[in-house]
Amino acid sequence: MGLERAASVLQGVPTNFHIDILYPIVQAAAEVCGTNYAYETDDGRRLRRITDHVRACTFAIHENVYPGPKKARYVIKRLLRRAVLDGHQMGMREPFLHQLVPVVAQMMKASYPELSETIERVASVMKREEADFFSTIGSGLDRIERLFSDMSSKGTAMVDGAEAATLYQTHGVPPELFQQIAAERGYSFDWDAYREAMLRHGDISGGGTIELFETGPIETLKEALHQSEFLGYVSTKSPAQVKGVIVGKPKDDRLVSNVSVETQGDMLRVVLDQSPFYGESGGQVGDSGKLQTPSGSFEVTDTQKSGDLIVHYGRMLSGTIKEGETVQALVDENRRNAIRRAHSATHILHHALQTKLGKHAQQQGSKVDADWLRFDFSHQDSISEDDLKEIEGIANARISQAASIQWETVPLARARELGAMMLFGEKYPDPVRMVSMGDFSRELCGGTHASNTAEIGTIELLADESVSSGVRRITALTGSNALEHRHRIEAQAAAAAEKLGCSIDQLGSRAVELITAIRKLKKIATSAGGGEAAPAKIGGQNKSSLGKPPYLETRSALKQAARALNVSLEEVSGRIETLLTEEKQLHEQLSQLSSASGFDVDQLLADAQSVGQTALIIAKVPNANPAMMRQWIDQVRKKSTKPVAVMFATSDQDKVTLLAGLSQVLVDQGHSAGKWISPVAQAVGGSGGGRPDFAQAGGKLPEKIDEALQVAQATWQSMAGK
Repeated sequence: MGLERAASVLQGVPTNFHIDILYPIVQAAAEVCGTNYAYETDDGRRLRRITDHVRACTFAIHENVYPGPKKARYVIKRLLRRAVLDGHQMGMREPFLHQLVPVVAQMMKASYPELSETIERVASVMKREEADFFSTIGSGLDRIERLFSDMSSKGTAMVDGAEAATLYQTHGVPPELFQQIAAERGYSFDWDAYREAMLRHGDISGGGTIELFETGPIETLKEALHQSEFLGYVSTKSPAQVKGVIVGKPKDDRLVSNVSVETQGDMLRVVLDQSPFYGESGGQVGDSGKLQTPSGSFEVTDTQKSGDLIVHYGRMLSGTIKEGETVQALVDENRRNAIRRAHSATHILHHALQTKLGKHAQQQGSKVDADWLRFDFSHQDSISEDDLKEIEGIANARISQAASIQWETVPLARARELGAMMLFGEKYPDPVRMVSMGDFSRELCGGTHASNTAEIGTIELLADESVSSGVRRITALTGSNALEHRHRIEAQAAAAAEKLGCSIDQLGSRAVELITAIRKLKKIATSAGGGEAAPAKIGGQNKSSLGKPPYLETRSALKQAARALNVSLEEVSGRIETLLTEEKQLHEQLSQLSSASGFDVDQLLADAQSVGQTALIIAKVPNANPAMMRQWIDQVRKKSTKPVAVMFATSDQDKVTLLAGLSQVLVDQGHSAGKWISPVAQAVGGSGGGRPDFAQAGGKLPEKIDEALQVAQATWQSMAGK
């Protein structure tokens, strides 16, 4: 398509319309939508809007801002859904916007060549969002049309905001789109009612509510103190002066001059002029420790930030704490070190993810606690077991390098020059704190860190899961928690291998063998033997003298067993023990069936009592189970040359089982196995019933079986009229 053609089509288009850039995208949109582009038409406006929105969303998704329910993500969701709605109004019913991503990248390559590197990922994200909206847009628009029709009949001019909130939650139609559709019909939109309804549902886009002009003790301290100086980057203990003591829960709290262990109340907070305690922020949890006063001890259970103030939450252990006095602030160093290890590990994990998956795998959130971390990152697809193992290996290789970890405060421009990672949409101060690890990682971060990667010890990836569209989450352990987890894994694998009588590397295959054997045993037992040979016992076979394999091989083998058994790693040994018990019971059951296999159906028929034209068989069958007795009844009915009524009884400790069956001829004559078995069951202290041709019952008086069989004889003779 040439520019001459564009010029001829776009006569009268404003001169600031970028023909060289936008026209090919507009034309591509028209082709995808199966229509011709005409500037002044409704479809022309829709195609230009689609072009603008796809272009904006291509850049945003390229920068890892995916469509979602909050903040910048919500803007991208709105833009895409507005474009989908335009396409829907032109007859589109399947995702189409993603087809325009390569065109956008091609037209923008002179200024933004990097767009071509992420075409596939951007198009995939866009297509998923389109598919989600297309799945609900039809019913949503139908509901809007019904609403407009109702408004027209009632003479109403304003769209009900509560109705719009329901439409957003059930059909995904953003309120801005609803407002635009309403405006096209000449209706206004009740935004106040919409926000009120969304507040009731706790789902305001952008998340949370902001209270303006806050008041209370903390605000008073902010005005007087302005900020608490943080000393925690260089020290975990320091003297400090108490600037405020707050007692009570928010909305009912107050500043006090002092508090003692006897009068501290429900909640106690202390603000100091300076503190080595880290207030929770940037995903890192707050420190814990103690404030030692001249006359008492205050336990810090959590540290939070309120503006620039560091607020210490906790309780008095002894004595008192007073405003104005000097205290010794002592951070729990063991916990702080564990937090530092985990926080440094998030930077290394970030590097490993980008190394393996690509630069798009950028941080989307994190939570860091003592030797534990949760890391969210942008990535569309699930991660294979092999890839996770490689990511973990890259991270541990960096840890073992014993690279120096350094931090410095630099101008924002200098951080950019040095290649520090900056997340799209984040607002950074100037200057910024830049944390560097060896020559492989530079990130802007306000958290506390180890001084050398070797201090982390090791990182153990526990889980990978999807948390939202285009965002995955890895949970991991570091330091002592990782080592303890490894010991548990090794112990679990050793215990499971011992129970199965195999080497650790055989765990997965042996677990599959055990499950297969149990299924086969159940099948044989259900078919009452069926002539099929029972599989050999799994437990205790082929004990191996092989030594303990490397940890990664041990973990891999345990994971294979866990997948086969459908349990967690920590539950493998217990599950195997349960299955081995079940296997043993099934073998015992088959042994009992084998001892009863000499039961002769032909002899039963030969010995049958004749009651009129019916062959009556009533027998006690030791060591039989219901499946076996059912099979015998079927065999008797098939082999008998005349109508047959059969009842079998067996007992197991304090339980009696009765089964009765009638030939179809007897059923046609009006007889019922269920009616026959009922009084017999009562004779052994039980009850039961069933179909006319087959019935089963149980009882709890094994010593009454002989009497019950006499009842069976008499009952049938009565039923047969003899």
